[in-house]
Amino acid sequence: MTGTTTTPTTTPPGGAAAGTPRAGGGVNARALRVGLRRGWTEYVHLVKDRRELITNLVGSVGVFALLILWIGDGPVEGTGVSRATFMTVGFLAFTVFSNGLMALPMALTNDREDGTLLRLRTLPGGITAYLTGRAVTFLCQTVVQGALILATGVVVGGVGLPRDWLTLAWVLLLGTVAVVPLGAAIGCLLPNPKTAAGVVGLPMMILMVTSGVMLPVTFMPEPVQWVSQAFPLYWQGLGLRAAFMPDGMLAAEIGGDWRLPWVAVALGAWAVAGMLLAPGLVRRVTRRESGSRLAERRPAAQAA
Repeated sequence: MTGTTTTPTTTPPGGAAAGTPRAGGGVNARALRVGLRRGWTEYVHLVKDRRELITNLVGSVGVFALLILWIGDGPVEGTGVSRATFMTVGFLAFTVFSNGLMALPMALTNDREDGTLLRLRTLPGGITAYLTGRAVTFLCQTVVQGALILATGVVVGGVGLPRDWLTLAWVLLLGTVAVVPLGAAIGCLLPNPKTAAGVVGLPMMILMVTSGVMLPVTFMPEPVQWVSQAFPLYWQGLGLRAAFMPDGMLAAEIGGDWRLPWVAVALGAWAVAGMLLAPGLVRRVTRRESGSRLAERRPAAQAA
């Protein structure tokens, strides 16, 4: 009679079984799949929210259309490119930047306040799934808002379609990947949702003015040009201008060149830095959260 031999399960020093992701962290295929589904489901929910849809339409399209009508279609000095075209490309860049560095931090602080981040501690790969889901949601929002902005520019401002769709695609994608982890890291550092807009809003407005998305960066003093190149908004805008604008616009660019390899390097470096920084900060926030702290904050949130 032959007996059955049972092979004991080896448990690594961390305490989890081999092949099982630790709760809250770890990059693995299952967490990524969960994050993709979560992000798409959340976006569909936003689209079905009539109030949210109207806000996006009025905020991203209505204001932009009024700006185009206000600035007119005259050329940017020394370039032969219309101001409406320059403004359209600038708004596309700023849409990515603001979604990642303003909307996302506010969403993360809200998730921290309502206990969503606290629940991540009990889920294998929870942090990875959460950040992936947020990235997918904001990528969908960016694509839709970008399409609406481009359509508005074409219809209202007579803006031409991109001359390089491939460059448009990879710059938008890499720009989103660059700012979403960074936005998550910023959200971990904000004290509460009420202060989020005030803390993030002013620096974003300053960067919008100085980074060449509203007017050519070469119109700025040279020290401002150097500082603007330290941030992803400048490189996002430069890559999008390369996708849309003729080479005549190079007269208003630093060095007279689109510098697309440097666009990829700069946005890629920000993406890597954010991916290294954000998971650790989110884990730190979840470790500091507890049921008692959540209960203490709830009366104040209800009163507000």
